[in-house]
Amino acid sequence: MIAQRALKTLEYDKIIDKVSKYCTNTLGKVAIEQLEPKVTLIEVNALLDEMDEALSILRVKGSVPLGGIFDIRPASKRAQIGGVLSPSELMEISSTIRASRIFREFIEDIVALEDISIPAFIAKKEEIPMLTGLQNEINSCIDENANVADSASVALRSIRQSLRMQEGRVRDKLASLTRGANAAKMLSDTIITIRNDRFVIPVKAEYRSHYGGVVHDQSSSGQTLYIEPDSVVQSNNEISSLKAKEKAEIDRILAELSAKVQEVAHELFVLVQLLGQIDMIFAKAKFGQANKCSKPLMNDDGYIKITQAKHPLLDPETAVANDIEFGKEYTAIVITGPNTGGKTVTLKTVGLFTMMAQAGIPIPALDGSQMAVFDQIFSDIGDEQSIEQSLSTFSSHMVNIVDILKKFDDQSLVLFDELGAGTDPQEGASLAIAILDEVHGRGARVMATTHYPELKAYGYNRDAVINASVEFDVETLSPTYRLLIGVPGRSNAFEISKRLGLPEHIIETSKAYVGTETHEVESMIASLDESRRAAEKDAEESARLLAEAQTLQADLDARLQEYEDRKEELDKKAKEKAKKIVEAAKQEAEAVIDELHKMRINANKVVKEHEIIDARKRLDEAAPKENRILKKQRQLNERAQELKKGDEVKVVSYGQKGVLIDKTSNGEWIVQIGILKMKIEEDDLQYIKPEKEKQTVNVSSVRGREAVKLELDLRGERYEDALMRTEKYIDDALLSNYHRVSIIHGKGTGALRKGVQELLKRHPRVKSYNFGEASEGGYGVTIAELK
Repeated sequence: MIAQRALKTLEYDKIIDKVSKYCTNTLGKVAIEQLEPKVTLIEVNALLDEMDEALSILRVKGSVPLGGIFDIRPASKRAQIGGVLSPSELMEISSTIRASRIFREFIEDIVALEDISIPAFIAKKEEIPMLTGLQNEINSCIDENANVADSASVALRSIRQSLRMQEGRVRDKLASLTRGANAAKMLSDTIITIRNDRFVIPVKAEYRSHYGGVVHDQSSSGQTLYIEPDSVVQSNNEISSLKAKEKAEIDRILAELSAKVQEVAHELFVLVQLLGQIDMIFAKAKFGQANKCSKPLMNDDGYIKITQAKHPLLDPETAVANDIEFGKEYTAIVITGPNTGGKTVTLKTVGLFTMMAQAGIPIPALDGSQMAVFDQIFSDIGDEQSIEQSLSTFSSHMVNIVDILKKFDDQSLVLFDELGAGTDPQEGASLAIAILDEVHGRGARVMATTHYPELKAYGYNRDAVINASVEFDVETLSPTYRLLIGVPGRSNAFEISKRLGLPEHIIETSKAYVGTETHEVESMIASLDESRRAAEKDAEESARLLAEAQTLQADLDARLQEYEDRKEELDKKAKEKAKKIVEAAKQEAEAVIDELHKMRINANKVVKEHEIIDARKRLDEAAPKENRILKKQRQLNERAQELKKGDEVKVVSYGQKGVLIDKTSNGEWIVQIGILKMKIEEDDLQYIKPEKEKQTVNVSSVRGREAVKLELDLRGERYEDALMRTEKYIDDALLSNYHRVSIIHGKGTGALRKGVQELLKRHPRVKSYNFGEASEGGYGVTIAELK
């Protein structure tokens, strides 16, 4: 159980208020307002897993259908005890049931997707009661305007038909009176109106006797009387009678529907509770999305490691991010330094993050952050005075600290702000040290802030305790709010005074009054601070170089793998082609040998010269085709112009076109074939002479190919622009002899992905396409094979 004082001082209620703004209905807001941090690891992980599933759903679908949900518990309760519900109450029940059915179908659609796992929401879907029958019965009786429909019963339809006919007769009779010869003179206005549920006409007072009947009302001046003429009194009576019957029938229908609600009142309570929980879970996820939060890893070992944490109630654009870690090597942190430096913000960040995590709310820190589950959280924060009890600030703090010391244990997180403040500095520092020893000694995780210089050495004299401070920029005379763990707070009074213009001799005189030990401590702190800055600078440079190296390594690995795959494919094709050529040559040679053999047998037969020549020619042609091509190519190259960089050639052995990039020292050419660069002997190259009209185009295409990448990133593009870019990119890739390209469209709503794949499906030069592997981007990337 988290102490209520801690919830208040750490401003947990403000976080709840921020999260509740993302709810879509009052049920979710009520659920959020009642949300308190859990104190067991199983419960906390369950809450965070639900929230993480909601985040996954929002990433895939963008939104969740939770509209049309009402708090129907009061109406259900009245029906449960025999009350009759109004049409609007029944419509709210119907709408809520309909919303639950839509949400069930929404979850079922998501389950059909293979790349998302939502076991918690599947379980909640199964718990939602199926009350479609009640919804249909209500809808058949109550229309969308919350009125009882004519179709609710045969009797009601008959009564309303009679009522409409009777009202029509009355209107006709009164209309004839308003159109009479003297109507303009006797009537204040030629209209028919209603008073006391009776049809009447406005008659001037002096002509009252002319129409007779009953006066139901008069104007404020008394000049106009609203009279029900004798001729329609009986008809109006009939209308009143029919309206009474209509009301009785409506009451009967509403009572019947209310009885049906009574039968399922318990299921309706369950439904409302589940829908409120679901709305609350999605509100947490939306809060996390909007504030760049992450799901922390939880443990029950008291270990906290937060990376780039920002206080959730501060402006995320200006708040300073800090790394905070404790709970293993050291279980207590003492933050020293001047006031207004951000010590209290750091303290509140740790406490509030812990409460948020234990309530299943994501925290504004980077992925991989770890939080601990504590049985109790205690805090003594703020400069409070108890006027009623006539307590000073110090006394008020002591009352709270005494209460904490009675209740905490080794599973508690204890936060002290300005421990020992408000009394004599020496006594306050002594008390602070003693209290820290007590809390830390009993195994609790503790963070404390103080401005007492005596506590600067506290972390050096005790095991598992570390000092920390909040950085102060002497140049700008302002705090940077960066937490420095391992470095105690440094006094900057002399430096600040000097920068503000205090005479040097006064500063030197004041330094003489400071003890030797203080000088040594300040020098030690300054040295630590300088070393820290140097280490941070080196670490940043190392991280940058490492990131660059990793990026380069990944790119080289990808290119090497692509080259190996392409090489293996080309080798396989070459071997298959060579095998076929050898087989064909072998068959032809055997046929020639067989024919010569027959000639030898028939030696007595005169063999003509041209037959021998033909046989020799066939035997020569039986040699593998590649050998003949290379021989012919050598002859062509001898006659052709000299090959040079930039020439377009055909690699005879592969049957592929390419561009000459450079010539090696041993006479081989480096040829760009699509995405591959290969070393090819000059004898295997055939110069392709371009047509005059195409020379300019070919030069520009060679240059253009150098700029064409293997992937096209469409994320953030408008739909029409993205499709135009895709079509142009396919053409550029084909000109570059690419056989395989990647188109990155992201997951999003799926509209762009569908449009891109429809374009690829229609393109005549696209052989096939499919989604990328998980390492390539999965459903966010489409891989196209080109002809």
